[in-house]
Parts: sequence; C-alpha cells; structure tokens
Amino acid sequence: MKKYTLSFIGLFLFVVIIISCTTTTAHQPSDYEILSSFENALINVVEKSMPAIVSISTQKTHIKEGKPITRPSGASGFLFREDGYILTNEHVVEDASNIKVRLHNGTSYDAKIIGADKNTDVAVIKIETHDACPVLTMADPRNIRVGQLAIAIGDPLQYRYTVTSGIVSGKSRCFHPHEDKDLFQYHRNYIQTDAWIHPGSSGGPLLNIHGEVIGINTLKQGEGSTFAVNCELAETIGQKLIAHGSIIRGYIDADIRNDSEGLSVRSVKLNSVAYNSGLRRNDIILQYDGEKVPDISEFEKIIMEYPIGKTCVLRVLRASKEKILNIPIEEMPLKLVGRTIDTESASWKKLGLALRKLENGSHLRYDYLTDQDRGLIVEKVKWHSSGFKAKILKGMLIVAIDGQDVGDVKSLETILHQKQDGSQVILDVKGINGSEKITVKL
Repeated sequence: MKKYTLSFIGLFLFVVIIISCTTTTAHQPSDYEILSSFENALINVVEKSMPAIVSISTQKTHIKEGKPITRPSGASGFLFREDGYILTNEHVVEDASNIKVRLHNGTSYDAKIIGADKNTDVAVIKIETHDACPVLTMADPRNIRVGQLAIAIGDPLQYRYTVTSGIVSGKSRCFHPHEDKDLFQYHRNYIQTDAWIHPGSSGGPLLNIHGEVIGINTLKQGEGSTFAVNCELAETIGQKLIAHGSIIRGYIDADIRNDSEGLSVRSVKLNSVAYNSGLRRNDIILQYDGEKVPDISEFEKIIMEYPIGKTCVLRVLRASKEKILNIPIEEMPLKLVGRTIDTESASWKKLGLALRKLENGSHLRYDYLTDQDRGLIVEKVKWHSSGFKAKILKGMLIVAIDGQDVGDVKSLETILHQKQDGSQVILDVKGINGSEKITVKL
C-alpha cells in the first residue's frame, strides 16, 4: 500500500512540475494585445454586418390646421431575407410615402410596405432586385444574457452607419406609452441596453459579438437606457406580415386576470361571442383544450395564435362547480390593434359596418375561410345600426351586395352611394355558420 502511495505522490509531483514549466514558458498576452484583439473583434462584426444594414428615407404627410404638410424623415433597417425583405419599425413607415432604401454600397431602391404592426412596432418593407441580398441572421433568443456585449448600428441624426456599443442591461422589459393606452401591449418583449441611439436609429439592428441580431432598436426610454424589440418576436411578426400583410390576432372579449387557482374572469363584454357562449364574471378558467392555463400573458399569446372562429374549450369553475364552455375565438378589436374607423364611409353611415379587404393569405387566419374566398371582412358593427339589426356579426366575410361581387371596399362604397336611405340591399356573407344571404335596410 505504501509503495502505491509513493508512486502516486511521485506522479502527482511530476504533473505539477510539467504544468509549472508550461505555464512559465507559455506566452502571456500583454494588455495591449488583449485590447487589440477585443477591438478587432468589434471591427469584424461591424464590417461583416454593414452590407445588410440599410438607410431608409420617407416622406410623411401630417395635417396641420386643416392643411397637409409633407416632411422628409430618415431611419434604419436591415435585410433579413435574400429576396429583398427588410425589417424596420412600424413608426418608421407609418403615414409614409415614397420610401427609399439606400444600401451600404450606395445603391438606392424604391421600397414598398409589405405590412406593419403597431402592437410590436415591427414593419416589413421590400426592394426589388435581381441579385441575392446580403442578410443578417437572428440570434437564438435563449442565448441572450444580461451583461453580454451589444452593438447598435443605424443612422442617428442622419449620420449614416453610426456604430455604438454597450451591454444588454435587461431582458423581458415592458413599455406602455401613454399616448397608446388602448393599444394591446405584449408583455416582456423588449431588450434593454445602454448602447446609445437617437432619432434615425429606429429600425436598425442590435447585434451580438457574432454579428447576429438580438433586437430591433426602437426607442430611447431615457438617459442611458434604450429598448429593442426581441429578435424572436421581431422575426415571427416579420414572417407573418410577409404571409398575410397584417397581424390577425385571436381574442376572448373579457377582462381576465391571474388567480391562485387559474385565471379569474373580472368581466365579460355583453353580447360578445364569449358572453353568448356562456362565459361569466367571476368564472375561474382552469384549462383550455385540456391543457392547464398558464399566466395571463402566456394565455393571451396562445389565444392570439388561434384561427378566428376556432372553438376553444374552456374548463371553468363557477360557484364551486366545474363547467365546460365552447368559446369561438374572435378577432382582436380595432382599438387594441391601433386601427380606426372611417366614420365618413358609406358602409359605416348606411350599414354601420367597418370593413377591410381580405388580403391574399389572410384566409389562413380564419377557420371558416378558404383560399377561394374573396370579399370584405367585417371589423366592427355599430350598436343599433342597420347591420346590427340584421344580425351581421364581426368577422363575417361580405362576398357580394345585390349579386355584385365586392373585392375591395371602394367597389362596395360605390354601390352604396347609389342607394337611397330606406331602400334594402341583400348581402351574401360567409361566417362561422356557413354562407347565407342577409337583407339589410339602409
């Protein structure tokens, strides 16, 4: 035993001596070499990323004292698909016309808006080019860590391709602007950083040291604090905008809060789909489609992904008894998605209906529509209007009026302008219960 012990000690001492010699003779980098290596790493990220980052110029028209005033505006964006799709902020393209995109090599293109989402401040624009575009890739959001380096590139104050750096100061931040208090806000969708941005930086990328996008720079919260839209949410919204032209979110029209037992229903809008399906105040939601309900923010995200018209089976607790409710999912109301009603339109004045065209690909978000369907989606029904009395429901598709197909709002408006008040029209509609004809008195 003693022999083995001595052998072990000898081997141990030999290894220690070898390590010591190696450590002594190995090159120790100087402070300058360490700083130089760090500096070169940042330079490489910037140089590699620049070709995919774009400058955006727009003309924006505002009404002041009853007169339209057009002003130029500048911002940033980046290519994320080789076929010319660019991610930027919604507020960059809002009310914008004549959108120009300039690449890093100086080439300029006209760009068109593919879609914009006010709820997440994400928009997609597109340039037409025969060549494959350089692109930035999205980081894996699971690898984003507080304290990691963050690099912002954009055009603040029209200084093209300004580079600033900092760290990720925080994740899963919330921001609720006062001017958009009615707008539905995602929970925990922002990355916080101290990388400096300024007007014009909006829409530019926030990068990690691999040159991957961890967020879209969107707003300056305060001195030393900047917010960027999380890369996972930005890419998800961007791809949906390309597919559908807009974000169509599912919704249960009720005030629902977290509760120790599940989710507590504080109130249900009278005559809403949820109310008519049996959901009531003080119900405790225990399960949805056989799954245990998560917290309210996750539940809202789950419901938003449901096709409009699809039934969600809720198990609720009411007065100590469990009940099963079949709730068809509605589309999120206009005010929550930042859209307004044209109160001067003939469809609103004569029918009490707010309408929008069913865009290509949007049928995929409706459980009761197909790729063959064309027409106008009912976004809102005015209380006690002609459409309300005729039992036209939000979410129905108006296919024709008096036998004439309506492919866009303008064609329906033209027909309505020719009708006298007190006359009747026959609408061909399609909804959850199938196709039907509805007679409406104007």
